[in-house]
Amino acid sequence: MPHTHEGRLGNEAPHSHLLQLGSLITFGVVWVLDSLILRFSVFLDMYVPVIARIIVFSVLLILAIVFIQISQKILFNSPENKEELIKQGIFNHVRHPLYLGVLLIYLSFFFLSFSLISLALWITIFLIYNRLATFEEQELEKIYKDDYLKYKRRVAKWIPRIKSKTFNN
Repeated sequence: MPHTHEGRLGNEAPHSHLLQLGSLITFGVVWVLDSLILRFSVFLDMYVPVIARIIVFSVLLILAIVFIQISQKILFNSPENKEELIKQGIFNHVRHPLYLGVLLIYLSFFFLSFSLISLALWITIFLIYNRLATFEEQELEKIYKDDYLKYKRRVAKWIPRIKSKTFNN
């Protein structure tokens, strides 16, 4: 059965929490095993200086935390407009900032070690999150109809558009 957002309209995909937790555990175990212990697929790391990897890791991690914090504040701490389509703030630039933040965390760990196995797993996890996002979008289309379709046409699903027009409708 789909899980509803507390006090908000729309449903999450069935078993989304299990999929997300399973992805986290699987990625964590695989990353640690490959990056720190077995070092099976991390041969590319010798071509990129450690400092560069740490910088990219840090930038992506900070960006991810920002996306997560801003979207959580809008989604879960704003009592007003619980029945309206959220399209302000970060949602004016990307439709799934919370999921994007999580995906950036995974990606940041890839750049820290250049574990190719982790990259392949990240692609799989991206496909899982894309499927979760698509399910939620279908639910929102049922609720908000044309308003959500207009929003979808204007706002990117994953890659934020920095210069976005204000959405008034």
